Amino acid sequence: QVQLVESGGGLVQAGGSLRLSCAASGSVSRLNAMGWYRRAPGKERELVANIQNDGSTEYADSVKGRFTASRDNTKNTMYLQMNSLKPEDTAVYYCNTDGIYYQNDAPVVFRTWGQGTQVTVSS
Repeated sequence: QVQLVESGGGLVQAGGSLRLSCAASGSVSRLNAMGWYRRAPGKERELVANIQNDGSTEYADSVKGRFTASRDNTKNTMYLQMNSLKPEDTAVYYCNTDGIYYQNDAPVVFRTWGQGTQVTVSS
């Protein structure tokens, strides 16, 4: 199976920066689009950024110009550089992806989520 492990969350003052990482473990053969989502207290989960296999990206309007998603396909890892953080960015951030892994030499299609990492921005 494939697991996603996020890291890099924490507490930061408004205007500060954090870099989140999301690493896929297991016998990964291919990762397709990878996405960062967040869920703030009392709100629905929302897409923050999406990055395709070729590196093309899209962002939520609320983070454009402040957040940058990137990926290293050789490490099966995705990153989210978050600058100029605001209190409204406070949320649990999750990564998500789908792709193919091998089990007993047979390809298996999967889609999975990470466990989430807390980002708290103080004013």
